[in-house]
Amino acid sequence: MENYIVSARKYRPVNFSSVIGQSSLTVTLMNAIRNGKLAHAYLFCGPRGVGKTTCARIFAKTINCLSPKENGDACNECESCKAFDEQRSFNIYEIDAASNNGIDEIRVLIDQVRIPPQVGKYKVFIIDEVHMLSTGAFNAFLKTLEEPPRHAIFILATTEKHKLLPTIISRCQIYDFNRMKVDDIVAHLANVAAKEGYKCEPAALNVIAQKADGGMRDALSIFDQVASFCEGNITYQRTIETLNVLDSDYFFKFTDYFLDNKLTECMLTLNEILEKGFQGQHFINGLASHLRNLLVSKDPQTVKLIEASDDIRARYQQQAQRCQQKFLYTAIKICSDCDLSYKNSNNKRLLVELSLIQITQAAQGEDVPGSGHGPRKILAPIFAQMRKLSTADNAVPSADKAQASSGAVPQTTTATNETKTEHVKTMPPDNDSTKNTSTGRVLRGLSFLHSKADKEEKSNNGSGISDVSRPAAAATHATYEDQPFDITHLMTTLREFASQLPQSETAMAKRIDALEPMILDDKVTFEVIADNPTVEQQLNKYVADIQQFIRPRLQNHKATMTVRLREQNDRKKAFNKYEQFEMMCQQNPMLNKMKDLLYLELE
Repeated sequence: MENYIVSARKYRPVNFSSVIGQSSLTVTLMNAIRNGKLAHAYLFCGPRGVGKTTCARIFAKTINCLSPKENGDACNECESCKAFDEQRSFNIYEIDAASNNGIDEIRVLIDQVRIPPQVGKYKVFIIDEVHMLSTGAFNAFLKTLEEPPRHAIFILATTEKHKLLPTIISRCQIYDFNRMKVDDIVAHLANVAAKEGYKCEPAALNVIAQKADGGMRDALSIFDQVASFCEGNITYQRTIETLNVLDSDYFFKFTDYFLDNKLTECMLTLNEILEKGFQGQHFINGLASHLRNLLVSKDPQTVKLIEASDDIRARYQQQAQRCQQKFLYTAIKICSDCDLSYKNSNNKRLLVELSLIQITQAAQGEDVPGSGHGPRKILAPIFAQMRKLSTADNAVPSADKAQASSGAVPQTTTATNETKTEHVKTMPPDNDSTKNTSTGRVLRGLSFLHSKADKEEKSNNGSGISDVSRPAAAATHATYEDQPFDITHLMTTLREFASQLPQSETAMAKRIDALEPMILDDKVTFEVIADNPTVEQQLNKYVADIQQFIRPRLQNHKATMTVRLREQNDRKKAFNKYEQFEMMCQQNPMLNKMKDLLYLELE
């Protein structure tokens, strides 16, 4: 019984003409050999199984051939070629840096460099997986790599070029090997199958090629596995059973179910797939790839992007005619979101089923929340709406003016406030969150404001509070009898003013709410005490707005507010967090500048 040789070794290329999928590199190397322009060091880099070591061996054999052919290939008849084929050539020194990565192994290699070749012109040193060399080995190798003897040529092969030292890369000619195309792998597998006497379906070879992920060695290894299972008759059905690949027919069925609004069939088919041992994430990724192929099938120019057999491409084109582009965009987005959320989901099956429901809804033209193609969700401009209400409040109708001139007190405050409250309540929430509608999201006690324009308007307003932020006062120019007021009524009115300030001015609202006013002897002037000059300055900015707000409510148009700085002999209460922040700003003005630049407010 003959020793069995796997296809990856049995059908390994023996010359540049038989190398698959790397034509640009092989032509470059052949031209260099033909013209005698050989570099002293080469770097072959690329993914596994694409021919790096194979091309290095072919290169070493060709440059030492005593009578090369006209096309540049080795003759396979001279002593040097025979010694190479029989693996007894002393001109090729090959080491695996993954297991020989120390400085001692490099020193042995350097000693071998000094010995000239006995047969042929060059001595070739192939170092596979060179990125595994230690730092000391690299440093010992640098000088020899840069200035080797005339007869020495180094070929370094690696799958991870980014791990090499820049000093190594700069001393080499770099050749980047590409992944094999699916069509190239399928053609080579068909050639191997013909030589072995196997019967193969093109769809089966296509599945093997896609499973190999661009590596010819992996493709040949999978081919041998499938051939053993199928006993020489490689069919599509038996191939997907062997490789545990989900049949593409499932995805065509699911697409028809989506378009026909057959959600029940979708759930039953998903259950069938899961019972076969396939994971939900594997299924959802396959469905996304199928939908992508349908999308590119909509345009005849992009059909070639589908890596499938001709009959499968025809099925894609046929089914793509039933699908709208908007549906495909939405479905792919839903699959992508499901894939991203799959790992962190506690109920993975429910997540996949929910995605199928959403795709079915999208196929019927319904807007799916979160799919990126539903109705635009626009946050209602709260401050702009308040500006409109404030403008309406200040516009007094002619009938009200006549009533005001007669001395009657207009009763518009309550209605105005009810209108505002009703309007704010009916505003649509943004992303189902009502907590942060006007203030944004809270971060370590600081809240980001939604509108930069609102912040700039507030800073540009002379009173320190924007027009859209002022609580509206009813009948600003109305005249009425001056009624006496007590401290309880005054404090209640001040708290009402503070409660109507926008949340962008939460700090000042809480400060006003905590005020303890004192009514002076004239019964119309009340005094509030500021603990420090900063608070005094800020309160003075609000005096005019507070007076305009409280006068109609207190029924006293002479009500006046004054701010006094606390004296040393006054009893001083403990600083709250707002006052502490203000004191910090006095010591370090950059804190206040940072607050203004980032539009922050204490929460």
